[in-house]
Amino acid sequence: MVGEAASAYSPILLMFGFAVAATAPALLISRLVSPRRRGTPVKYLPMECGQVPKGEGRTHFMMQYYAYILMFVVFDVVAIFLYAWGSALLELPREATLPIIAFLGIMFAAMAFALRQSGRRDIW
Repeated sequence: MVGEAASAYSPILLMFGFAVAATAPALLISRLVSPRRRGTPVKYLPMECGQVPKGEGRTHFMMQYYAYILMFVVFDVVAIFLYAWGSALLELPREATLPIIAFLGIMFAAMAFALRQSGRRDIW
């Protein structure tokens, strides 16, 4: 029984080990290659297209694409989970449809919120 549980989680452990083994050299190499000097004070000034900014910055941020970003995030999550659900649809028991319907309900509520936000002109 214990051996079966360990073998079920072995792909996850292997993936985690690979992630650590791939990330550690990348972080180490970037640490070794990165410059150590602080640089000139001009290097740390805020720049706008290579020019030193003049005057006060705007305080109001444009939220024009906020709703579309929300829709992208919702569609992205829905696509990932629906692909996994669709690929295992024939092997799933009947009881698995309720959590899927609940998931789709939550995602469609988020999509409705994003569509509502896209119609609001006061956040732009």
